Amino acid sequence: MKKLSAVQLKQQAAVLAAVEALEQQAIAELPGAVQGWFSLEYEAFPISLLVRLQFATEEALAAAQPQLLVWQKRFSGLMLKKGVILKDMRKHLVFTCMGPED
Repeated sequence: MKKLSAVQLKQQAAVLAAVEALEQQAIAELPGAVQGWFSLEYEAFPISLLVRLQFATEEALAAAQPQLLVWQKRFSGLMLKKGVILKDMRKHLVFTCMGPED
C-alpha cells in the first residue's frame, strides 16, 4: 500500500472525525444502527467519498430509510465544519445492512 501524503492524511483525519461524530449520533438516535464506515479514493476526493451507516437488521434499515435525507444533511454539515464542501450530499451517505467486510 502506498504511503499517504500530508494532504491525504489531513483529508483522512477530517473524514474520520466527521464519520465518528455521525456514527455516535446515529447509534444514539437510530434504533438498530451498528457502525459507520467510509471508503474514498484520495485522487478523487471529495467526489469519491462514500459513507455507509450500517444497521443490524433489514427492519431497522427500513425504519430508518425515511430519515436518510436528514442524516445526509447532518453529514454534509459535519464535513463543512472540517472545510470540505460536498456538492451533492445525497451521493456521499447511504444506509445499509452490509458491513465493511461484506
